[in-house]
Amino acid sequence: MQTNNRLFDDLARVANGAAGAFAGLRGEMEAMVKARLERVLAGMDLVTREEFEVVRLMAVKAREENEALKARLDALEPVDPAATDAAEAKPKRAARKAKTEIEAPGDTDGKAAD
Repeated sequence: MQTNNRLFDDLARVANGAAGAFAGLRGEMEAMVKARLERVLAGMDLVTREEFEVVRLMAVKAREENEALKARLDALEPVDPAATDAAEAKPKRAARKAKTEIEAPGDTDGKAAD
């Protein structure tokens, strides 16, 4: 029985040594992958989280200022529904006029040239 215990003890030591070696190998691989990834990301010219947050806050502030200015403008210039309808109709008329000019270029008197 003593030989069996000795054999198992030796196998356990070998397994422990292999596990330690694999743990070291794992640590080295993680370090290599991390270094490689950092090098790739550095080449991509990405922004840091702090820079992103600063720009996001600037955008929020600009949006709030824009909404405040729009509210002031609306208060100074009340919207007239009749004026809005007339303003929308003018581009339609201009588009129709441009379309007829495209269909008959150079035809100033409405008669086709022979």
